[in-house]
Amino acid sequence: MYLTYAIQLMPCALCLKIKHITNMTRNEALELIKKNIKNERMIWHSLASEAVLRAVAKRLGEDVEKWAMAGLLHDLDVEITNANPKVHGLETARILENLGIDSEIVEAIKLHNEDATDIPRTKILHHALAAGETITGLITATSYVYPDKKIASVKSSSVVKRMKEKAFAASVKRESILECEKLGIPLAEFAEISVNAMREIAGEIGL
Repeated sequence: MYLTYAIQLMPCALCLKIKHITNMTRNEALELIKKNIKNERMIWHSLASEAVLRAVAKRLGEDVEKWAMAGLLHDLDVEITNANPKVHGLETARILENLGIDSEIVEAIKLHNEDATDIPRTKILHHALAAGETITGLITATSYVYPDKKIASVKSSSVVKRMKEKAFAASVKRESILECEKLGIPLAEFAEISVNAMREIAGEIGL
């Protein structure tokens, strides 16, 4: 079972109200990812995104576990959909909805790929996921420029510099990364937070 149920009884004057909560543990989420994603680099990307979203949530005082889960699961359907930009994210949303995952997580994941829906990103988690998962690609590409190809060599200032070089890692959507500003976090700080978060799990993400 991927779901953990908690029932909280809340007494009132005439009745008992029951609150039904559904959740997924990190281990269950990892099992789900490994069941659906075989490409090791995509798993690394998922772990990197989790780390960045966790760090950004801490910076903003948001729900750390919820944001980390959104980062971890956002590309669950990448192989199921063959990364088709017209449907990528929608299948993940369907899977997670069926599992009873938090609707805010599902919504952010559904909207992280703007090509699959015409619904604009408006909430803080929407922007955080779009910016956070995208910057991991730029950071990874930047690390490959160094002789050791390790994130330990990467400075956040180098990542900001690469933002301006449109030919570098051209598939990385700079406009998505810049949604960090909608969180009230300047690009330079966002890059530093993200590099540090990925550096902490370097051994798990091949860097």
